This record gives sequence, structure tokens and C-alpha cells, in this order.
Amino acid sequence: MTLLTPNSLASLLETAVSTRSSVLGRATHAQILKTLQCPIPAFLSIHLISMYSKLDLPNSAQLLLQLNPTRCVVSWTALISGSVQNGYFLSALLYFSKMRRENIQPNDFTLPCAFKASATLCLPFTGKQIHAIAVKLGQINDEFVGCSAFDMYSKIRLKREAQQLFDEMPARNISVWNAYICNAVLDGRPRKAIDTFIEFRQVGGEPNSITFCAFLNACSDAGYLDLGRQLHGFVIRSGFEGDVSVANGIIDFYGKCKEVGLAEMVFTGMGRRNSVSWCSMVAACEQNDEKEKACVVFFMGRKEGIELTDYMVSSVISACAGLSGLELGRSVHALAVKACVAGDIFVGSALVDMYGKCGSIEDCEQAFHEMSDRNLVSWNAMISGYARQGDVDMAITLFEEMQSEAVPNYITLISVLSACSKGGAVKLGIEIFESMRDRYRIEPGAEHYACIVDMLGRAGMVERAYEFVQKMPIRPTISVWGALLNACRVYGKPELGKIAADNLFKLDPKDAGNHVLLSNMFAAAGRWEEATLVRKEMRDVGIKKGTGCSWVTAKNKVHVFQAKDASHERNSEIQAMLVKLRTDMQAAGYMPDTNYALYDLEEEEKMTEVGYHSEKIALAFGLVALPPGVPIRITKNLRICVDCHSAFKFISGIVEREIIVRDNTRFHRFRDSQCTCRDFW
Repeated sequence: MTLLTPNSLASLLETAVSTRSSVLGRATHAQILKTLQCPIPAFLSIHLISMYSKLDLPNSAQLLLQLNPTRCVVSWTALISGSVQNGYFLSALLYFSKMRRENIQPNDFTLPCAFKASATLCLPFTGKQIHAIAVKLGQINDEFVGCSAFDMYSKIRLKREAQQLFDEMPARNISVWNAYICNAVLDGRPRKAIDTFIEFRQVGGEPNSITFCAFLNACSDAGYLDLGRQLHGFVIRSGFEGDVSVANGIIDFYGKCKEVGLAEMVFTGMGRRNSVSWCSMVAACEQNDEKEKACVVFFMGRKEGIELTDYMVSSVISACAGLSGLELGRSVHALAVKACVAGDIFVGSALVDMYGKCGSIEDCEQAFHEMSDRNLVSWNAMISGYARQGDVDMAITLFEEMQSEAVPNYITLISVLSACSKGGAVKLGIEIFESMRDRYRIEPGAEHYACIVDMLGRAGMVERAYEFVQKMPIRPTISVWGALLNACRVYGKPELGKIAADNLFKLDPKDAGNHVLLSNMFAAAGRWEEATLVRKEMRDVGIKKGTGCSWVTAKNKVHVFQAKDASHERNSEIQAMLVKLRTDMQAAGYMPDTNYALYDLEEEEKMTEVGYHSEKIALAFGLVALPPGVPIRITKNLRICVDCHSAFKFISGIVEREIIVRDNTRFHRFRDSQCTCRDFW
């Protein structure tokens, strides 16, 4: 049998590290002990310490070092480097201290590891001590040691020391410039990062992929689209357009600057893509309300065999939430479980948010309670889920529970006040709002004021809501006046509604929804001339009303309906179901609310008009197409009308089915002739 030489054994140890194979490493160690005489050659001992340390077997590495009678800086550095690589930063500093006690001086590989450990643990005093050692040994002028020291000072936010060190460097390599630019971006100073890049170019520096990506991050943080596009051109001229990391950075930049088309152009033109490329493209679509495209890109990536990451999964789950795609979200959840990323805190938070926005509060609760760790986003998502359901009791209970683990923020209070609004808890909502400054140290913003106006308006206190608006210390926003206008529509206050509408028209003159709401309010009050006049004004200034529609998913296909829609292939069945429902409802005591016909018609014609709203047609289709007992989930792009809301309560009891409607403001869950909104809608 041919015996392996020491050099061959060293190569096997390096292979064990590169392949992350502890089995191969231990087998090689056994072969060394079997074939070589003690003591083990020094260079093989160093290889063994390095191997065990880098393969996250610190006890074995430390034991080998202790058994080695001729410890040197290289063997200590192997142990320190492996500890840093595997996240044992405190151990790395302890080993560094022990090495110094043995009067072994650190070298230009040891010091950067010690600086990194100090930075990660945020130990400025320790970092300064190591800096002093580097100065004493004359190694601070080494480009890599100096760069590590600068990076350490930057990360622990000692800006003055970092700048002084940078200014005193006799020579700056690209790593130093990159560290400066990257840390400026991380520190929230994108303009400084850009100025440093320009200075770097002025002294003849040639950027690499890290430099380009840092500059793109600075441009996206500051919203400098034109400057980023100039850099894109420079990237092409420099021959870096084929670099995957740079291309990924460009996709991310265009996505954050709301240029999805340009991001897609770069993505399509890439010769080679990695998982980050697909992640960046999915995120770019999701961040710019291209939810369907985000899902399409995700499943295209799956077909190409890309590895699922927590960032990608959380992005596509957010897209499913925006689409109210419950079944699609569930399928992605299953993929996340299979890929072992469902336990990630960001994925878990996205799941809670998705199930909440899709109206499946049971799944939302399960996802929340299965999280081993929760952050503020998780808590906010769960409270928001209850708020959408109008379950103020659960929202407040969870709000009180979260305060033992997390400090409420601006978003938390919006969700809590929204829950109080939708649940009709006016007194509690006012108490929480008035305690925001003193108890939670949160200054109320426009969204909080809008919640209070909405809360008072839903409870029928329309005049009090208007008084609240008049006393606001900040200028009322669109959401504030919109909440008041809607309350005026629901409770028949056309004069006050006209005031709210006039203010809305000043803030957003092109919004069709506000004009339609005012017109509908006049129509419901029988003031047909004024309703017609509002519609005429819309036509005169070129404002077009968005088409109201409702949709239902059945057998993996989305079926969309408009009012009086008769185009569906199963229209005859839908019409027959509508007739049956109308007959059964009338027998149960239902009377159509003809105030919401919104046309100056005879009473009989009005009854027919409200009977063919898009949500009623969608419901009839759901009853025809979905198996008995399966909840019917309807999504509507406008608010559900009073008559449809009343009808759905009757129908849920008649057909003994759960009906869930997501309109443009909240969820309505109809069951046993009741709605979870408790009619505070």
C-alpha cells in the first residue's frame, strides 16, 4: 500500500475544509497519527488546527493547540481565524489574549481577525487596545491591517477615529475605499458615500464589483435615479456588465427607484443568474405593486431549480398578501417548510401578515404561535390581522401582551386604533389615542387622526368627527377627509359630506373615487340634480370612474365579475342561482335597500338594479362552482354596499356557508346570518 506523504495529507485536510467534510478531516487526522511519528510536523499541526476550527469543531482545534509544544503565531491565527469565521467572536478575543500572554506577536493575518471580532461585539475599548498593539508593532500601515482597523471604527460608530485613521493612511488600497463607501451607506450617509466614490475616481482608483454595488446602494437610498443610470453606463464601459453581483445590484437599484421595467431588462439580459438575481427581481416586482409578476418570476425561478432563501420566500409571500391569494400563499408556505426556511423570523412575520390580509385569521394565529422568536413586525402583523377582522377584544389583548416583549411603535398604534374603529370601541380608542404621547412616547400622526375620525364616523358621531377634524393640530390629510366623507355617506349627512368632499377635491382633484362617493351620497338622499351635476363635472375635467368589480378563485382560476355581468360561460347557472337566492331571502324577510340603486328610477327598477351588483354575481358563481361547505372568498376593489352587506347576512344563514368578503377597507366574515364587522362598517 502506498503511504501518503505529509504534503498529500495536508492537501486532504484542505479538501476537507473546502468540502465542509468533518468525516474526511477526522479520517485524515487518524491517518497522520497512524503513519507519522510524533511529534506531528509543525505545518501539519497548523493544518489540523485550521481544519477543525473552520469546520466549527472548536474544542478539537483548541485541544490540538494545547498539545502542540511549539505554538507559533500561525497556529494561534488558525484558531482565531476559524473562531471568527464561525461566529465565536468572544472566543477569538480570548485566544488573542492568551497568545499575547505567551509573548507571541500577532501578524498581519491575526490583527484583522481581532478587529473584526471587536467590531461585531461592539467593544470600542478592546478595539482601541488592538489598534495600539498594531501601532506598536509597526503593522498599522499594512493595507489590510489598516483597512480592518478603519472598518472596526466605522462599525462601532467612532466616526472621528475612523476619519483620522483614514486620513493618516500612507497608502489606500481598494479595500479601504470600499470599506469607507460601504460604511457610509450603512451609516445612512449616501451622499458621503457618493462623494467618496468620486474622490476615489479622481485619484485614479479603479472600482471593482464591491465598489459598484456600494455606490448603487447609496443611489437607491438617496433616490438618485439619474446618477445610478450614469453608473450603469460606466459599468458597461468598464466591462462589468457580465459580473453577476453587479448586475444583481443594478436590478435592486432600479427596483428601489420604481423602475421595474429597467430592472427586468437587466435581469433578462443576464447570461448567468444566481439565487440573488431571482431574489432581487422578485423583490423589485413586489416593492412596486407588481404582485402577479413577482409570483410569476418566483415560479420561473423554481422551474430553473433555484435555491429558496428566506428573503425570496418572504418577498413572494408579501406578493401573495397583496393579491389576497390565500391558496397561492399556502403553496409558498409549504415550499418554505420543505426548504427549512419557515422558521426564519422574516418568513414567519410575512406569513402572519399574508394570512391576516387574506382573511384567514385561524392560519394567521397558527403562524404567529409557531414562531420561536418574534419581533415587532410579527406582533404588528398579528394585531393588524385582528384589526382587519374587527376583533377589537383580541387586538387589545395581544397589544397588552406584546408590551412585555416589545415596545409599541407608530405602526402598532395605527393597527390598535383601526381595530377600535372597526370594532366600535370608541371610548377605548379615544383613551389609547390620548395616551400616545405620555404612555408610549409616540407623537400622533395623520394616520392616527384618520383612525379617530373613522371611529367616530362609523359610530354615527359624524358631527363630533367633524369637530375633531377642525381641532386637529396638523393639517387634515386625504385619509382624514375621506373617512369623514364616507361617514357622511353612510349616515346621510350630505351637507357635511359636501364640506369633506370640497377639501378632498383640493388635495386630490383627480381622484375619481371621491367624486363618485359624493355623487352616490346625493343620490342616496334623493338629490338627483346634485348627483348628476357631480358626474357632469367629472366628465368635464376628464375624470373617469374606475370600474367596480368582484372576483372569486375556483379551481386555480380567477373569475372576475362586474355589475350586471352576463358574460361568464356559466351565466345561466349564475342567473338561476340569483333568482333562487332572491326568493329565499324575501321569504326570510329581506327587503332590498333601494337607496343604493343610485339612479333616478322607479322603485321596481331600483330593486332590480341592486340585485345585480358585482359581489352578488360573484357570490352566486361561488355557490355554483365551489363544493358544498367550502368557504366562499370574494375580493372587491370598492367598498361593499349596504344592501349587499345585508343580503350576504341573510344568504350565509340560508345556504349555511361561510362567506368572506375583502373590500377596499376591511374583511367581512358572514356566518350564521351575522357579520364580524358588527355593522360598524
